This record gives sequence, structure tokens and C-alpha cells, in this order.
Amino acid sequence: MVDNIKVAILGSTGYVGIELVKILSLHPNVVINFLGSENTYNKEISSFDNNLKKFEHPLIKSNQDFNPSISDVVFLALPHGISNKYVKNYINKIKIIDLSADFRLSNLETYNDSYQNKHSCPEFLKEFIYGLSEIYRNQLINAPNIAIPGCYPTSILLPLIPLLKNNIVESKNIIIDSKSGYSGAGKNFDKKNIGNDLDFNFYNYNTNNHRHISEIKQEFTNFAKDEVTFTFNPHILPNFRGMMSTIYCDLKPGISFENTKKLLQSYSEENIFIDLLNDDSRSDFFSVQRTNKCVLKLFKGHQKDKIIIISLIDNLVKGAAGQATQCFNLSFNLEESTALKL
Repeated sequence: MVDNIKVAILGSTGYVGIELVKILSLHPNVVINFLGSENTYNKEISSFDNNLKKFEHPLIKSNQDFNPSISDVVFLALPHGISNKYVKNYINKIKIIDLSADFRLSNLETYNDSYQNKHSCPEFLKEFIYGLSEIYRNQLINAPNIAIPGCYPTSILLPLIPLLKNNIVESKNIIIDSKSGYSGAGKNFDKKNIGNDLDFNFYNYNTNNHRHISEIKQEFTNFAKDEVTFTFNPHILPNFRGMMSTIYCDLKPGISFENTKKLLQSYSEENIFIDLLNDDSRSDFFSVQRTNKCVLKLFKGHQKDKIIIISLIDNLVKGAAGQATQCFNLSFNLEESTALKL
């Protein structure tokens, strides 16, 4: 058992950073010895969340003050375009778990097209393991550098990769309709977009043009036998946390609904954080909020060769901080579920 792993968290005051601090404060093998921020210094992290008052933490310092020699691992809860500048200085000096988009894509041209940002160290893109734990578990064990997937891709790839890999669903014309709590848009999100004195609001954005599309395509290409074509329509909900992706697929010839359900049931049994609901259970945000679970529910389409998959996660936990902790556990050969709620 590895004890007293010294952990630094840069970007600790954002939604994801706070979530990381809360989870890792309960981790029996972790000592948080550095908390960084881009613009908040010499404050207690508990001033951002009262639940952290019962723990002792270092005062928040500037991200730039972090010296990688003092910790065993650094979590970068930073925006894309910023994270890579820190990685350039830290790589090969400390284990890096990056929650930005800067190292999720293995192709620089794809990254540039998606993020319109100059990458400071593209030579290290291939040095990171894509941290989708249920799919890349073996590669994550002892991994020195990990790139945590985006929240939308997590909710989409977790159910679809096993179905595409096992030739269960057609790779053409998949429809993905996703809805996220507004925390996914970060702390600078204007809450006027989701409500006023009269009512709450709900809207779609970046249809078929979302930055996460390149990440989804990359992983489909890694596992599907044929090119995957899909439509992706994301939405913002007027609630804080939670994500639901509704996925419409055609079954391959000779594959039944029962075949599909059996495969997903086996997948659920093999992975502690995958939960396939039975027919009587409702698929809703309450089933995943503040947990590291991905909850799935499978429906028959009106035509026998069509299925509907509901995939639910907490965008801040399984979609970010929880998944990062799961990857951390795997990379140190710890029990995968340590400090994480089922």
C-alpha cells in the first residue's frame, strides 16, 4: 500500500478544482501539500466551500509558485491553453494528471482546429494516456502522465465503445443528444442565460460544432471497425450538476435487443462504476449526482433494429474530478474506488 502520496492541485478554486479538493481530502493515501490558483492567493480553500472547514489544507498560492520537487503528483484543473504551459515545465519531473483538453488529442492539427490555440509542447501529446478508466484501465496502471476526458465524451464513449468494439451497433448515423448542468460551462458562466424573475431557461449550443467532437471521433476511430458518423447536439440545463446523453443507434443485422442488453450487463458487472438500470428504475440526475457512477438504461426503439441508450454522469465527478481520482488510484496501483462514491 502506498501511503502519504503528496498531491498538488493547480486551479483549485474552480468548480472542478474544489471537487478535487473535496474528494482527495477524504483519500486515505493522500496528503494535499499545495493548492494553486491563477488569481487567488493566501486564502483558505474553505472560503470557497464550507464543507472543507473540517480539513487542514495549505493556503492557496499562485499556480506559478509550485515546485514539482515537493509533490508526487500534480492535478491540473486548468483551462485549455493554460495547462500545456505548466506541463512543459513539469513533464518527466512529476506525475501529471491534466483535466484540461490540452493532452486529450494525439494529433496537433486536430487540436489546433478544435481549440484555435498555440500548443507550447506538442511533442508531449503522445506522452499522455487518455484517462477513460473503464476502457484504458491496463494502460493507466503506473502511467506517468494522464489526460482526463471531457465530460460529454465520457458520457458518450462509456456506453458506445463496448457496443462498437463488439460490432453490436451500426457505425453510421448515430444521434447523440446531450444535456449538462451549467457547472460544465465553468465559473464565468452568466447565470442570466438559464433564468430570470419569470422562469428558467434551457437551450442547445454548438450543434455539430462542439470542441469535444474531435475527442469523440478520435476514440471512436480507436475502437470501431468502420468509420463512425454521428450527430451531436449539446444543451445547457438550469441545474448545477449532472449530465444526460441520449443516444440513438441502429443494431447490426442479426443482433437483438437482448444481445445488446446482455453485453451491457456484463460490462456493468465488470466495472464498479458502470450501473445498468433495470426496466423499473428511473434514469435521472439524482442517481448520479456526487457519485463517480455512469448510469445506463437501454430502451427498444419503435423498430426492432433500433435502440435508445440513456447515459448519466455527474459532470463534475465522473466527468472530471472523480474520473481523475479513479485514474490516480489506478496509476498508483490502489483500489480503483478509493475515496469515490458509488
